[in-house]
Amino acid sequence: MSVRPFSEEQARAQINLAQRYEVWMAAERALAALPYDLRRKQVGGRAYLYEISDRGGNGKSLGRWSPDHEVRLAAYRAQKESLKERRDLSRERLDETGRLGRALRLPMLANAAGPILREADRRELLGSHFFVVGTNAMIAYFIEAGGVIAEAPDETDDFDLAWTSTALVQGERILWDLLKAVDETFTVNLERTFQARNARAYEVEIHVAPSRAMTMAKTDRPRPVPLPEQEWLLLGRPVDRVVLCRDGSPARIVAPDPRWFALQKLWLGRQAKRDGLKRPKDLKQGAALLNAVREAMPHYPLDPAFEASIPQELAEPYAEWKR
Repeated sequence: MSVRPFSEEQARAQINLAQRYEVWMAAERALAALPYDLRRKQVGGRAYLYEISDRGGNGKSLGRWSPDHEVRLAAYRAQKESLKERRDLSRERLDETGRLGRALRLPMLANAAGPILREADRRELLGSHFFVVGTNAMIAYFIEAGGVIAEAPDETDDFDLAWTSTALVQGERILWDLLKAVDETFTVNLERTFQARNARAYEVEIHVAPSRAMTMAKTDRPRPVPLPEQEWLLLGRPVDRVVLCRDGSPARIVAPDPRWFALQKLWLGRQAKRDGLKRPKDLKQGAALLNAVREAMPHYPLDPAFEASIPQELAEPYAEWKR
């Protein structure tokens, strides 16, 4: 067996985790869409409605105080309070599910990746702008397969993201603003400018396919190096799953189609330029994931239609695995 199926209790906890995460994240996004604050302020003996943008009290005037502004302020406060109550209640149930998931030993992600993924999801960037690639994606494939994939390394001390946006982003530092919102200590590694590090030496590495490289704003950073093999990870249908971190907190992962992820791993494991310490893990991951796809993911068929779409560079690794 390539996949050790989840128990009924584990499967139930995983379903509840995903459902409760979606409720909580919807409230988080709705709160994030509101102004930071609205306030009535006295300036020069006159009252104004101000939209506050940060904790320092900076903001802009929305005009002199009026009955309409009074209604607007009351509606804003009521909406914000309602959303906070919804968020806090859903978070209590989510935390409860997380504790249960840990007790049941669901697959878990390294804690450091969680805040980045949650902030990316709050900003609605997962899938549209980023895929999770590298070993951290394996947790999502475990969930997709309905169990633990045998002999598949599933955790790493760093974090790999692929930039996937198809729309040109101008003037927005989407990636850098995301990382800084999570941890102000992130800086670009000057020796490897496609990588950021925080004060704890946690590394976030950015990848991009040549076809998507020009959609990232020139001012954004870190700057990924376009790699042709990243094109394969854009093919097929992504996996979208909510997972647990080791501290019991939730995170959402959107990862490439498992077939193409596995084939890219098998290809990487055969490349002399690849770090010799990483190649065995690549080969092991790729083979284990393809075994799991064949056994437990019929919705990702390895049928003649799929095989006909495999490019020449991946044909030999695929044929070797199939034997």
